[in-house]
Amino acid sequence: MAFIMLSLKRYNYFIVWFFLSCLPFVSYGDDFSAEIKQAEFILKDDTYVLSAKVDYHLSKKAIDALQNGVPLYWHLQIELKQANVFFWSKSWVVVAKRYRLQYHALLNMYRLKNEDDGAEHNFSTLSSALELMSIVTNLPIIRNSALDIKQQYLCLVKLNFERDALPLPLRPFAYIDPQWYLSSDWTQWPLKK
Repeated sequence: MAFIMLSLKRYNYFIVWFFLSCLPFVSYGDDFSAEIKQAEFILKDDTYVLSAKVDYHLSKKAIDALQNGVPLYWHLQIELKQANVFFWSKSWVVVAKRYRLQYHALLNMYRLKNEDDGAEHNFSTLSSALELMSIVTNLPIIRNSALDIKQQYLCLVKLNFERDALPLPLRPFAYIDPQWYLSSDWTQWPLKK
């Protein structure tokens, strides 16, 4: 009987230890992610263009990794879906715009690079770099003449943080630690013609 009680005590200690060790992964009160605050498609010279405002909320771990030279990648995913009778089915247009944010310790500056067109900008503060990255203005998506005027379309926008672009030793932690969940949810609205 004493052996069973001793075994149960060890088992209880194990359960308590397990839950306490998992506590850092579930106890964050802050919201680390990106949030699309505003997005709209505007018809400009027979082309629909996207203008959007994104708020970035980086976690302490992401900022620490960035300041230790780890580049962080996001891509803005834009989709235009054609409506079917029962559901939104066919993806008509899929556009992605990719960003790389990196800190250079020797220069004491942040570098933001648009991976699509190669444009680079240097900033002395992280907030300045995030401010430029948060504004999307007049990104061409599709020509109006390519759309069927009888169809309805749904616009979808999402910002994805690329955890697979992190260095290999960080990747397993990036998939289990909420401080690395830096993507936004989908924002969607019907296209106004």
